[in-house]
Amino acid sequence: MAEQILILDFGSQYTQLIARRVRELNVYCEIHPYNKIPEITSHIKGVILSGSPCSVRDEGAPDIDLESIRGKLPILGVCYGSQLLAHKYGGEVLPSQIREYGRANLDHIDLHYDLLKEMTHGSQVWMSHGDTIKVLPKGFDVIASTASVEVAAFKVQGEETYGIQFHPEVTHSLEGKNLLRNFVVQICGCAQDWTSDTFIDATIAELKQKLGNDKVVMGLSGGVDSSVAATLIHRAIGDHLTCVFVDNGLLRKNEFEEVLESYKNMGLNVIGIDAKQRFYDALSGLTDPEAKRKAIGRVFIEVFDDEAHKIEGVKWLGQGTIYPDVIESVSVKGPSATIKSHHNVGGLPDFMKLSVVEPLNTLFKDEVREVGRALEIPENIIGRHPFPGPGLAIRILGDITADKVKTLQEVDHIFIKGLKDFGLYDQVWQAGAILLPIQSVGVMGDERTYERVVALRAVGSVDGMTADWIHLPYEFLGKMSNEIINRVKGVNRVVYDISSKPPATIEWE
Repeated sequence: MAEQILILDFGSQYTQLIARRVRELNVYCEIHPYNKIPEITSHIKGVILSGSPCSVRDEGAPDIDLESIRGKLPILGVCYGSQLLAHKYGGEVLPSQIREYGRANLDHIDLHYDLLKEMTHGSQVWMSHGDTIKVLPKGFDVIASTASVEVAAFKVQGEETYGIQFHPEVTHSLEGKNLLRNFVVQICGCAQDWTSDTFIDATIAELKQKLGNDKVVMGLSGGVDSSVAATLIHRAIGDHLTCVFVDNGLLRKNEFEEVLESYKNMGLNVIGIDAKQRFYDALSGLTDPEAKRKAIGRVFIEVFDDEAHKIEGVKWLGQGTIYPDVIESVSVKGPSATIKSHHNVGGLPDFMKLSVVEPLNTLFKDEVREVGRALEIPENIIGRHPFPGPGLAIRILGDITADKVKTLQEVDHIFIKGLKDFGLYDQVWQAGAILLPIQSVGVMGDERTYERVVALRAVGSVDGMTADWIHLPYEFLGKMSNEIINRVKGVNRVVYDISSKPPATIEWE
């Protein structure tokens, strides 16, 4: 097992960013809810306590017993984590008198401490808290301050326990990555040897041990996650893996045929299943996004169960679940709520007697791509934009019909082809079109029209946890609008979504 940093999540919106920054140092880490601390093994080299939207002074505020960790492993408390350390051990945490949100500068830095080595006087950091540490417990030393925050950072005497009231994980903290490197590498002693190659070797070895000679059935989507997961499982068990690619009637235009073709040269045993009508029947009359997701997930399971029964001795269902799926589906007792259900998360129904194998459920999206390239999976698969498991069903707001799907497929095809033709596709993390449940008045050939509205969406991101809308050229957007309205019957208006995540999500449903 790889050495790791344990991140205890108190519900901060930035917790995933802490994990991303640690992973960028080639050190493995895991996020666990503060109230579900895993067994502390020798592989855990240090602990980071995240921020939180709560105050340590609140009744029922998140709290943990640190006695089994403190003094035995290095600890870094970030924002709420630092206030919790001070509050628990006799300090005083009070509401801030001066607004402490946004950029600040470390006017005092004690460079004798390992956590702050090679940081510069006046280093910009990002503050985001309503409380502040007014009095430190006995044996806690101030090691950094800003003009308005005396206790910007502290260290506990005689142990490698630190607290900081700023967020080193965000880019606004200009030397934040340096501070995290000091903690993870210098203080915790991590070797920085967690790479794509080591992940591949360890995962294949683990899969061989777990699966043995068992047979696995796996659903493919044509995207990077399922393709990389299938390749890893195939490297481990060869022809004992059978892949199923289902046409659920909610794919992009021509995607079923194109994806099957792309898998031919990868050595995977892939079966194509046409189940369009089965999905349309299940979706009939449904308008609620969660109801649509659950209906699609249920039918996927039913289709896989049918196929699994055709394979003698199959015992496992392979899935391309990645870490953000897991994180977003786990609630941390209130502070962080489940945003939406994920089709890959939540287990299998009792009637399906298969165990689940998820070789990518500890990786972020960009890490999956790195592993895919190391496995030499074709770039046309690795570089594909993410596409939601429920497909176009969550890009058609309202009920689903075959006609609506066909309309959206045509719009989406024009948009995605346009991005590629204009050399913009690789500058975008994810793009697609949304069919809105409204109609608008237009004029075509001197006649009044009353037809559908579509929204185009293109975002930039690293791992999908946060995303910004892409400033596509006006010339391009104008050409897309013109082509869509002229070529797609029933559409007379095109709009462009300029919302970022957060507060919006990438998909509209």
